[in-house]
Amino acid sequence: MKLHPAASRFTLAMGAVAAASALLFLHVRASAEPDPDPLGERTGGRGTVFATGRQAFSFGLANLTDAEQTRFVIGNSFFKRNWVEAPASTTARDGLGPHFIARSCAGCHVMDGRGAPPEWKNTLGPDPENTVALLFRLSVPGTPDPHAGVKPEPVYGDQLNNAAIQGVQPEGQVEIRVQPVPGRFADGTRYTLQKPVYRFTKLGYGPMAPDVMVSPRIAPQVIGLGLLEAIPESEILANARDQAAAGGPIQGQPNRIWDAFAQKEVIGRFGWKANTGTVAHQSAGAFLGDMGITSSVNWRETCTPAQKDCLAAPHGGGRRKGRDGLVPAAMARADQPEIDDKTLGDVIFYTATLAPPARRQPDDPQVLRGQALFAQAQCATCHRPSYVTGAPPFPHLTSASIAGQRIWPYTDLLLHDMGPDLADGRPDFQASGQQWKTPPLWGIGMFKAVNGHTRLLHDGRANGVLEAILWHGGEAQGAKETVLGMNQRDREALVKFVESL
Repeated sequence: MKLHPAASRFTLAMGAVAAASALLFLHVRASAEPDPDPLGERTGGRGTVFATGRQAFSFGLANLTDAEQTRFVIGNSFFKRNWVEAPASTTARDGLGPHFIARSCAGCHVMDGRGAPPEWKNTLGPDPENTVALLFRLSVPGTPDPHAGVKPEPVYGDQLNNAAIQGVQPEGQVEIRVQPVPGRFADGTRYTLQKPVYRFTKLGYGPMAPDVMVSPRIAPQVIGLGLLEAIPESEILANARDQAAAGGPIQGQPNRIWDAFAQKEVIGRFGWKANTGTVAHQSAGAFLGDMGITSSVNWRETCTPAQKDCLAAPHGGGRRKGRDGLVPAAMARADQPEIDDKTLGDVIFYTATLAPPARRQPDDPQVLRGQALFAQAQCATCHRPSYVTGAPPFPHLTSASIAGQRIWPYTDLLLHDMGPDLADGRPDFQASGQQWKTPPLWGIGMFKAVNGHTRLLHDGRANGVLEAILWHGGEAQGAKETVLGMNQRDREALVKFVESL
């Protein structure tokens, strides 16, 4: 890990800057003030950290106050440490399960970064230590729960959990195989993509519904979440209007979802299908779905009626309310959460204030060449570079560090039809089975340093930026074809630009 101050930049040839910037900023909405950071080096505005190496994603926003830094450290401790099953002497961290896939938030988001799938031709077994990065959402056709956005699979719920506490059956394992998908660039260069194929095995409660719909989801990096939440809703809606008015194939749509904290419908911003709207909602949902930790918002354990052992397992919240012993999971109550509101709030604050690191070499000539190609291929239409944040709209973060920042996340936060090759066939609120939210690109060039891999897309199937582009289809088919027509020099420049973000 290395920290360094922002280096002074040498003067660039005006022609090169103009050629790249004019194309890229065609898709950036006008600002009343001149942009003091034309190359987008400070990805998180004044909160940007100039960090590289393994810990590059683990710093708080640079402009947090001393009191906020203290809260950041407290939230970090609960984000990274393991929860244990109840009953336990560690009452502040018990209540794991009954079913789960991870023992901590950091189990999925190692070093606050991005997960990777297990090695292909492998099996996801009951050991959560090497399986937590990839989870599987489940649902069946029919009228969805308006607060969940899907109709859960009747026996296994809305997510397969491959681990469980003592005395409870794990829900099952997943077997992974790959199919080669060959292709060729216009210059004759060949490539081979790897398409994963999944099969559930050793199901603990019998077969799933024959019409079950399955969506694999990899754990994304958790940097800059508070900044994304502070993007004004009007800007997200403007992205959709601008794309519709352009009349081309790119026609992004917002997802509208139910937010458990706000108790109302909001625009989705987080998750691979934009199925959560706030950092608070995302965090509380992950505590329940991934670790089995209930909160005052999500107080029901995820056991289904068919899972008798899960329903009978001890719930970790009752003892801290003065009860003798522990109540079973089936009797969990809203006033007996396994994580209290203050602790949950500290974890939410931590994840909301993780800083995106600054860009590397934004003025490198090859990077500038790639920047121009990025815009020419219309990548910047969906991966909108820049916004100015509004006031934080969520109660767990009142920091002035978030508001009024020029940020560079490279996303429109909209859903796009990405074609049949990437489709999971599973709707989620208003997202169809072929739609995915445009993921932010900030930090993408740091995945190798932070997490030791370059696996991209919703299930980690792409090994690197170029493979991720080659999986694009649907609305992004034109962008893919533009890249297929590039020579090797231009492909390398495009990749270098994206990896500078």
